[in-house]
Amino acid sequence: MPESASTSSVANWFTSADHKVVGRLFIGSGFVGFLGGLVLAVLVAFERIDAEGYQLLDKGAGSQVLAAARLLLTYGGVVPMVIGLVIAVVPLQLGSRSLAFSRTAASGFWMWLTGLGLAIASIIGNGGPGGGEAEMVDLYLASTVVMYLGLGMVALSVAVTALTSRAPGMGLLRAPMFSWASLVGAVTLLMALPALIGTTIYLYVDHRYARAGFGGNYGIGDWVGWSLSQPFTYVLAIPVLGFVLDMVPVMGRTRLAQRTAGNVAVGVVGVAVITAVVHSTVTLPWEGDGFFSGIGDKIADLLPFALLNLVPLLGLLGVLATAVLTLKSAKPRVAAPLAFGVLGLLMILLGAASHVLYAIEDAGLRGTIYEAGSYVAVTFGTAMLAFGAVCYWGPKLWGRTISDKAAIPLALLAFLGTVLGSIPYMIAGFADQPAGALDEFVYDGPQEFWNLLTTAGFVLTLLSALAFVALAARSFTEGDAAGDDPWDGTTLEWATSSPPPADNFSDVIVVGSDHPLADMKNNSGKVG
Repeated sequence: MPESASTSSVANWFTSADHKVVGRLFIGSGFVGFLGGLVLAVLVAFERIDAEGYQLLDKGAGSQVLAAARLLLTYGGVVPMVIGLVIAVVPLQLGSRSLAFSRTAASGFWMWLTGLGLAIASIIGNGGPGGGEAEMVDLYLASTVVMYLGLGMVALSVAVTALTSRAPGMGLLRAPMFSWASLVGAVTLLMALPALIGTTIYLYVDHRYARAGFGGNYGIGDWVGWSLSQPFTYVLAIPVLGFVLDMVPVMGRTRLAQRTAGNVAVGVVGVAVITAVVHSTVTLPWEGDGFFSGIGDKIADLLPFALLNLVPLLGLLGVLATAVLTLKSAKPRVAAPLAFGVLGLLMILLGAASHVLYAIEDAGLRGTIYEAGSYVAVTFGTAMLAFGAVCYWGPKLWGRTISDKAAIPLALLAFLGTVLGSIPYMIAGFADQPAGALDEFVYDGPQEFWNLLTTAGFVLTLLSALAFVALAARSFTEGDAAGDDPWDGTTLEWATSSPPPADNFSDVIVVGSDHPLADMKNNSGKVG
């Protein structure tokens, strides 16, 4: 009997369409992928310390390890952690009994995992960008298409849930900020993925048959490298920006200041998707002689720059301003979600602000390691927000708490690691350290020192992530019982039991404001 029950439990994890199970599968897989990417990032950074020769890798393997590191950090780590939280939490926040197209989302998980696994296998076989094994390069391109399709299926489920499965009385502007941000992120991803998938298919056909139009294996980075860089990485962070705006008022025991401004700020960040779809220069219809010709040329240069770089930065600043205004007159509790949330948001802002300078062609930073510094700040900052969201909603999903005393030092350690992992790369970029090079580069200045600092930052981030995953695993299996509403929340996910039942809620909940659980508490209502 126990053996049969155990077998049934394992089978449930493989076959379940319950959004809470699928979400936890994504989160757990994201932890593993992020740790793997950090290990490879440490290896790459270590190789750059001594640019006179390879210590652990050889010249042929260096580019493939670098490609695997960025793929794992982005699509193997940050993306599944964020999407897992979205799938698990959004239906609960909306008062829905399930995720729309739940089996589509479950299938999307297995497609994503299969595609990612095959992509990593192809890189190991020297088939990543610039790889020398033709069949492995074909496999890499085909497997990434599978991975993107899986993510698209999940994004579709999330978008439809947010649009059609809200509790009676809950309009979009009454939806919790995390659910609103998840909708913005899902729609943005659905706009970007067709362009990414189509370009990758073109690359596959070109590489397999002609290798004339897209540069073959060496053209992969040129055509789809934007999906692993800024500002596309902001798109991946959009949902956890909503976590910040949901968490901050709860930690401050107050209401969100300027809720409409928060909605707008999150939506503005979604403008970054333009860079995922449009690569050509914007042409404006006022060419000709005279005064308007000169102004038109200048605007034609400035407008796309502002849309792709300044507008997303303004949105991020709007999120920070809303959070600061909310906490201004409050006395927030010192808790792990707040520590991870604030510090992670600051790092994303650092990455976005630094990318503005990188985007200015006259700055001379194109082709340098500077871009990697911006990428590290945004990606690691997003991971910190995901860790904070796990601390915040983990008690609801698993029914047990994470100790703030144990988690807060890890937030500080991750912040220090991210600072050391990003800023030295930016400084080295000003000294013209080339991007993608692990060896054979020389420039004036302490190049060994900057790369040593970056290596130390990656090591600290790896240690903090390892410790956090171990802490979460132990806490959610052996930690103290959380109770149904451990944070004294105001949104509907805290109105059901911890962990929630299969159908989330026993009754249909009618919403009358943007803080429905607070209304129920004031009216002494009881929800099950």
